[in-house]
Amino acid sequence: MTVKLQNPAGLYDSSPNAYSQVATVPAGQRLAFISGQGGDNPDGSFSPDFAAQAASAFRNVGLALAALGAGPENVAKITVLIVDHDMEKLRIMQAAQRVLFGAHHPAATLIPVPCLALPQMLIEVEAIAALPA
Repeated sequence: MTVKLQNPAGLYDSSPNAYSQVATVPAGQRLAFISGQGGDNPDGSFSPDFAAQAASAFRNVGLALAALGAGPENVAKITVLIVDHDMEKLRIMQAAQRVLFGAHHPAATLIPVPCLALPQMLIEVEAIAALPA
């Protein structure tokens, strides 16, 4: 295992919300930093639907991982940016996240933002993954 995930005693157990409080990577691993992946389709277009963009953003993270010979289990940390965040978007984002990560819950930060790089973007997901040396 390249990534160890923990929810230490005394901290909120965040696993029901699809993230862990702490992720550690053993010495000797290579780190890969995956740029923020938007909710764009393979042709570069964006659906106006947040759920479709969330699914695409996590799919795009998975494609970037696969290009490295890695998988979701290699991800130690994600950062998610959501335009005009609300609790419904959180629920939708978590469902899309679970499709990629399953029971693997990397450390995570969610940042509500007023806008992203392109006006059609509604979500962006970046990741840090640990790869065998």
